[in-house]
Amino acid sequence: MKVIVIGLGSMGKRRIRLLKERKDVEIFGIDTQMERVKQVTEDLGVSCYNDLQEAIDKENPTCAFVCTSPLSHAKLINLCLQNKLHVFTEINLVSDLYDENIKLAHDNNCVLFLSSTFLYEEDTKAIINKVRPCNEKLNYIYHVGQYLPDWHPWESYNNYFIGNPRTNGCREIMAIDMPWLVSAFGDIAKVSAIKSKNTDLNIDYADNYLITIEHETGAKGVFAVDVVSRKATRHLEVYGEKLHLTWNGTSDSLYEYDYLESKKDLQVNIEEEAEHVDGYADFITENPYREEINAFFNQVENGITPDWDFEKDKILLSIIDEIEQ
Repeated sequence: MKVIVIGLGSMGKRRIRLLKERKDVEIFGIDTQMERVKQVTEDLGVSCYNDLQEAIDKENPTCAFVCTSPLSHAKLINLCLQNKLHVFTEINLVSDLYDENIKLAHDNNCVLFLSSTFLYEEDTKAIINKVRPCNEKLNYIYHVGQYLPDWHPWESYNNYFIGNPRTNGCREIMAIDMPWLVSAFGDIAKVSAIKSKNTDLNIDYADNYLITIEHETGAKGVFAVDVVSRKATRHLEVYGEKLHLTWNGTSDSLYEYDYLESKKDLQVNIEEEAEHVDGYADFITENPYREEINAFFNQVENGITPDWDFEKDKILLSIIDEIEQ
């Protein structure tokens, strides 16, 4: 199976590294920047093109991975679907061409797969499996934050999409984390938020939010999102009469309070060996990125649909729009 990876930045390189683990694919890279093409060709041993249509015409691929900046996704996805390619795309952050691309994928019998990495993370899957069967209304407090210049220490935050108000850093955190919160606690019924700009960062958007979320299940949450925190932070507390969980974003930090016997926090065993890549926060591991690639091919080959898709994401992005207003 021939696979093209469009966009050879940090995420495109990650996808290529993980795809190379598979023995059933031949990989081609695409980027308009010659420096990236040269680096990927030399470091990863992948043949590359500068033009997407040329690569499609010459290689006749089956699948495409769209790993460019979010605002470019819609047209690239559309072109791939017009050429009847199955598409895996990184999170889009905006809903441009969603309806058209959903219809085009359906008409051409193509898989249109949307990355939602935390749904494949063993920690969050364990939380979901604890929360869903709990027969009570739960509350949660969740803080995710990291100082914006530390996201990609090798480049300026003004040089890629998190500096753009339409695809800003806070919006990305919301789009990454809210799908698994919805999966755990239920569809969102109501949101409200207070926001501000607390830093001197050269950005034209709020750098911190306190969001209250009411779920249709009756669960309620406070979701604190920011690009201010100098310490990369991911901390969750879930509490109710029958369940109390705490999690700090790593596989060894998920605890459940045993209120029946020991009256102590007991570690929830996560059977996963975390694989970390230098340059990213400690709670970012490779395993879930690998698992969602496997889920994409499982849908292409076996028709098994994922938990998150464009239809659900369109609803979520409209809620994020409401939060940012």
